[in-house]
Amino acid sequence: MRGIRGQKREMTRWSLREKLFSGVVDENAAFIYYIYIRNIEKAKKTREAADMNTVFRLRRTICLVLAVMLAAGGLSACSPRSRDELSAVVPAEDTRETKRVLVTVDDEPDTVDFQCTSLYYTVALNVFDRLVETKTGEDGSTLIVPSLAESWEVSDDGLEYTFHLRQNVTFSNGSPLTASDVYYTFVRLLTIPNGCNRSIAESILGAVALENREVKHLEGFRILSDTDFVITLEEPFAAFLSCLSMPGASILDEESTVKAGVRFGESAYHTVGTGPFLFYSWVPKQGIVLRANPACWAGAPDYDVLNLRFITDPVAERMMFKRGEIDILDLDNLGDEAEYFIHGDIYQNRLYRVPQIGISYMALNESVKPLNDVKVRRAMQLSLNRQMLLDAVFSGRGTLENGIFPHGLKGCNVDLAEIPCDPELARTLLKEAGYPNGFQLIVSIKSTSAPLERRMVEMAVSMWEKIGIRAEIEVLDEARFLDRRNNGKLTCYAATWSADYDDPDNFIYTFFGNVENTRYRSLCYPNEAVMNRVRKARAVMDEKTRLQEYQDLEKIIAQDDAAWIPLFSRMHYYVVSERVDNFCVSWNGWYTTDFRNMTLIPD
Repeated sequence: MRGIRGQKREMTRWSLREKLFSGVVDENAAFIYYIYIRNIEKAKKTREAADMNTVFRLRRTICLVLAVMLAAGGLSACSPRSRDELSAVVPAEDTRETKRVLVTVDDEPDTVDFQCTSLYYTVALNVFDRLVETKTGEDGSTLIVPSLAESWEVSDDGLEYTFHLRQNVTFSNGSPLTASDVYYTFVRLLTIPNGCNRSIAESILGAVALENREVKHLEGFRILSDTDFVITLEEPFAAFLSCLSMPGASILDEESTVKAGVRFGESAYHTVGTGPFLFYSWVPKQGIVLRANPACWAGAPDYDVLNLRFITDPVAERMMFKRGEIDILDLDNLGDEAEYFIHGDIYQNRLYRVPQIGISYMALNESVKPLNDVKVRRAMQLSLNRQMLLDAVFSGRGTLENGIFPHGLKGCNVDLAEIPCDPELARTLLKEAGYPNGFQLIVSIKSTSAPLERRMVEMAVSMWEKIGIRAEIEVLDEARFLDRRNNGKLTCYAATWSADYDDPDNFIYTFFGNVENTRYRSLCYPNEAVMNRVRKARAVMDEKTRLQEYQDLEKIIAQDDAAWIPLFSRMHYYVVSERVDNFCVSWNGWYTTDFRNMTLIPD
């Protein structure tokens, strides 16, 4: 492994791209490099000597300019700086030297380091690639298709996966993709402090030992050559390939990521991928700008810039779209303002309605009294009129869910018995549990929660009040909310989980797979026997048998044990400007996955 990495380092040690992206010079030089790469690609395509001579002259000019700027202090050497300082180098609205800009609205992340977040994946999905991807087939089913891995073979026992990387793939800094980069990605995924996507790699042989710092190397990852490697699992895991399509499994460039240190995921020019876009700038409270990657192995996007604006006012967002300042409008962000687009005649030919593969739920912490009593949890389920919540808050645009696996997900049990609304039975259960007069309850929400989510929680609280549960809504800033949730300290909260990969494992194991997972979601589910069955089901390679086991476990967890309150899955609506063509949404209802395939109609 060191030999392969050594050869790679030797190839890039004195190159301009390394100086630009490893911190020898700072972000002010990156745009110069962008022009350099763009001209090289143009020359490669035309294969004209004149163009190549232009590139060579440009390279000499750039080197001279960089040298002068370094001497004059115009480019600073690598030194730790705050995110504000790093990001403010290039304003989010800058469209210098570009002609075609796609503008949409996005949430502001705490980090774009996809190994350290489960909330924000836009940059991961567009600046990086994964070994495989999930796509929708012609018959509507999902398929695992090649991406950075051109092909693979799986052993008969389901334990060994031999992957073959595409030839001549480079990261946006020019460094070649090798098997060593993939090895580094998985090692970092398992060992990075505050990582939250480790479950992707935990099935690999030796992963737990590495995670616990008992060993220094990942036993189940064997490099055969620069482009070939074998992953050996601890035991068979039917959803392993699906897991590798998750945003958290995006592949990193080892050399630049190591040099970036804490700046990876915060500084645009220390965050390097193989995807269709370059991470160009991040201005706090304003937006993130991605530029087309002209050297992307799968081809550059049709347009030059993707501008992701941070806008939290739904009225302002609506007006900006009407003025032509936004190209894609996610109606989930608008609350009541969405009705204007959904029911009006003007936008019907530009309105997209797609199912979102996910589930909204109320989490109940079984380590907190009286939620440790199944009769109390069952009473809380029965007292909610979930259809009324869906109708009043989301205008009925969705489907009630009664378990763990939402409609549209592989393994969804459409025949699972419906959880009724029965306040009288709920009161009886509370009385039997020893709470004839109800009890006090704290329900937590984030200060950044959308208005519709707050309204839903307020309605749920009013329904619980009718059976004697006196709930107080506690508003926490996002950092405190997540800290308490991740440590099993929240009593009750509402949330939505969207599918990362098309398998029941993505839901049942994430929430109920082991003690750590269930505590991380502040569910603190104590049924060890059931969690053991969840873990064992992962190794069942016969899909029919595995899905049946998951459905049996779903009924036990969600209905018999009333471990949470399933609410509904929802329809997702988008409206696009007349400039946008080929608008597409991924299999799970996300549109942020397919920016690379969208096109802009010329003015």
